[in-house]
Formats: sequence, C-alpha cells, structure tokens
Amino acid sequence: MPRVESTVTIDAPITQVFTLSQSQGELRYRWDPFVRSQELLDGADVPDKGVRTLTRSRHGLRMVSEYQSYRPPSQVGMKMVEGPWFFENFAGGWSFKPDGEERTTATWRYVFSCRPAWLRPVAHRIGTWYLGRDIDRRLAAFAAAFGDPEVRAALADE
Repeated sequence: MPRVESTVTIDAPITQVFTLSQSQGELRYRWDPFVRSQELLDGADVPDKGVRTLTRSRHGLRMVSEYQSYRPPSQVGMKMVEGPWFFENFAGGWSFKPDGEERTTATWRYVFSCRPAWLRPVAHRIGTWYLGRDIDRRLAAFAAAFGDPEVRAALADE
C-alpha cells in the first residue's frame, strides 16, 4: 500500500502538541485546513481507542474513522471504516516525540489503497502526490497554529 509521511518540529511541549492534534470543534477548525466538520460518534465525549469519528473535508468528502490506538501524548492511529468509494483502505497515524522540554517532533502518516484494482497503478501515483501535498499543508498549518495567541491560550491549561 502507498504511504505518505510528513514531519515537523514544533516549539511547544509534547502534551500541548498532542492535545492540539486531537482537538475538536472550533479549535480544530481554527488550524486544520482539511476538516470542515468533525464529530465523535456513539455518544463519545473524548477520543479513545475504539471511538469512531465522522469527518467531512473541505473537499466535500465524508469519512467515518475509528481510533485503533490512542496513547497520549505520543501516538494516535485511525482507520477508515466508511468513506469515499475510491479508497479500498485508508489509515492514518500521528506520532510525537519530545525534543527537549519545549520542542516536539510530530510525524503524520497515511497509508491507503485505491479501487478499482485495474486503476491502482495510476490512482496510487495520483493519490501519493495529492495526499502528500495535503499532509504537508495540514502539518504546516498545525505547526503554524502554535504562533496563534488564541490557540496558545486554549492550550495553556494542558
């Protein structure tokens, strides 16, 4: 399966970086250029292993994902359980490593497989390019959010 990955170092403690990565509502919409709306499903109030989320992208796509792992403040993994017709499989992982007390290295990964099978050679090349561009934009916006005073204030209690 194709894999795309992006890494950035952020001048913030790992707990704040992890918290922002899993933010919901207005805080999420403030930094994430991909998400138009996102909600936890099945009555869940907080993310955790087994919790499902419904995400609508700014592109108009809809995906239900399920947390496969949730290990604050170092790692999150999700997989698609329902989504756009052209994805046979889709999963994402986010990992965070401290680089001193006030710096964190964040790495985001996507793995995916497209359908129909006969179109995969082309679809995987296009998907790798497009999702690579998308993950770079998301991670750059995520890192830039730490320069936003309102985001910093929201995270100050973390």
